Amino acid sequence: MSEMRVKQEASALAQACLGFVILALVLLGIGGTIYKIISPDGWVAQAFGRSLSAGAAALGSLLMVVALAWFSRGTSPRRRTQFADVAIYGFAAAGLLYVVQLWIRGSF
Repeated sequence: MSEMRVKQEASALAQACLGFVILALVLLGIGGTIYKIISPDGWVAQAFGRSLSAGAAALGSLLMVVALAWFSRGTSPRRRTQFADVAIYGFAAAGLLYVVQLWIRGSF
């Protein structure tokens, strides 16, 4: 019985470590994406040049799209759960990509 308890504890520890790694990757993915959007050489600056009004318009329109997506979301709990899973693992994949870029190039 003691051997089974050790296996259960090892499994719980492995799941906790995996959860921590996924959490760290998601946070890196979200932070890296925000950095890529608003940095001086980021996606908004590349798309609109260095014009402040164009950048503000881009961020405003991005906020409007996010707000509309939030309010128009479906009522199906299953669909919301699938979207949340895709968003979480998408940001985790982005975090992994940012970590690899940081390791290889030394910057994002």
